Amino acid sequence: MNLMGNILGTRTRSQRLALVGVLMLGVLLLCAVAAPWLAPFDPTERVTRPFAAPSAEHWLGADDVGHDLLSMLIHGARISLFVGIVAAVIATAVGTIVGVVAGYSRGVVDTVLMRIVDVVLALPVLPLTIVIGVFAGPGLRTQVMVISAVLWAGLARELRAQVLTLRERDHIQAERAMGAGPWYVLRRHVAPAVLPLVVPQFVLTIKTAVLLEASLAFLGLGDISAASWGAMLSMAHARNAFLTDAWIWWVIPPGAAIAVTVLAFALLGNAIEERSRPILLPARRPRKKLGPVPARVDPGVEGGAPLVIDDLTVVYGADGRGATGVGFTVGAGELVALVGESGSGKSTVAAAAMGLLPAAARIVSGAVRVAGRDVSTMSPAELRVLRGNRIALIPQEALSALDPVYTIGTQIDEAVLAHRSCTGAQARERTLDLLTDVGLGVDRVDAYPHQLSGGMRQRVVIAMALANEPDVLVADEPTSGLDVLREAEVLALLDELRVRRSLALLIVTHNLPVVERIADRIAVMKDGELVEIGTAEQIAAAPVHPYTRTLVESAPRLRRAPQEVFS
Repeated sequence: MNLMGNILGTRTRSQRLALVGVLMLGVLLLCAVAAPWLAPFDPTERVTRPFAAPSAEHWLGADDVGHDLLSMLIHGARISLFVGIVAAVIATAVGTIVGVVAGYSRGVVDTVLMRIVDVVLALPVLPLTIVIGVFAGPGLRTQVMVISAVLWAGLARELRAQVLTLRERDHIQAERAMGAGPWYVLRRHVAPAVLPLVVPQFVLTIKTAVLLEASLAFLGLGDISAASWGAMLSMAHARNAFLTDAWIWWVIPPGAAIAVTVLAFALLGNAIEERSRPILLPARRPRKKLGPVPARVDPGVEGGAPLVIDDLTVVYGADGRGATGVGFTVGAGELVALVGESGSGKSTVAAAAMGLLPAAARIVSGAVRVAGRDVSTMSPAELRVLRGNRIALIPQEALSALDPVYTIGTQIDEAVLAHRSCTGAQARERTLDLLTDVGLGVDRVDAYPHQLSGGMRQRVVIAMALANEPDVLVADEPTSGLDVLREAEVLALLDELRVRRSLALLIVTHNLPVVERIADRIAVMKDGELVEIGTAEQIAAAPVHPYTRTLVESAPRLRRAPQEVFS
């Protein structure tokens, strides 16, 4: 109870501080917007004697020329906030684009962009702004350019790290397996996930930009025709305000205004940063169309099997072997189980079939033909047409493969809309049919992944894989993490679907007993090589290779008791 009270108390304090920050910013923005009506005099005109003391007519007195200091203070809010907000917008936009592109692209693009970021971050901020400002000359444009040029790099580095993590999550890989392109993934899944990080950083960047603007203006790099708060401090210093009592009403008010502005943005930004999490983002309904999508390709099998692995060799890095000389086919309506221990290369073969090999892997020989086309020779655009359309993936861990911030109905809608030009209502109708096909009630369509059991989530990813009626289905450890009953149910569902839909079904697993009852053929891999392939009966009863015999003998089975025991 005490711990919960402390947590609630902390949140309450954070909300109070954020409210204080909002009120302070509200007053400052009101002053900036309504400055021509709030200011009692024109700040550029002489309205009293020089160094006039505060009075009922001039609340803060006058400067050495006779300008009303209160009017200058009110109008200064417009300049300081304008420069701070505009510079923060530019810096945030540049930092976001660089961070997201570098994190998602990786490779050469990532290396080049991050080296630029390193150079910017290695240089001290204030000296760098001064040097650039001196060369560019004084003015508001210079201030905005200089401030935005030194503030974007920190945000870019932070967002890159987040995008690198997001890119490898299973639900992003599942989107790519369904044929989603990089811009769609970035817009639909990466952007909503990084937005909660961008918003507080933007608010905190304004705080830093206001401070830098004051520093640049104090050094004489601001707009001399429009005095900001920093320019007021610069003029007070240059015009000997400290030799008289004028510094009290000439220096303290703009200094206090800068401090209040920085504090207000800090309170608001920290509160947003504390509360913002990707899981809190509301789910959005799908749009009517996801834009133009490539046309459905003709299978072009020419009498061959829908999936052909032809003498495939995949290597990692310089000489790391992932698979060597692997060859087998999966015919229409056939279930082939690819089994082996961890590290045997079976997942590499499955990834090659999907065209989803990691960056470190490459095909050095052989071919993978899906619906008669060699995956290894296809362009990224052609692969996006293929994935989720002619070949689909059932990922290993459904909870990780599903995006936690969207309902399962929305995610199945996406799988439909990725390859079909239809309305949202038509996609939802297809989604409801798919949920029925996999044994889930249509009442689950608005459920979130965490509200479903492991078996239910597995049925959801099966429905997503079937959304566009593929010819080939690759199931990567489809029963991993399920109990025995749910495991049997999922396997029975896959078996029934491949028969009814005449699917070429490849199941990747290390658990031989779970597939030998439903598989037509079993392929056994060890150390990247296909050591044996045969019918399920032959592999289970009379394996030829010593490793296969060891695998069969070591697998626990429930065997039927002899008949005489019950007589």
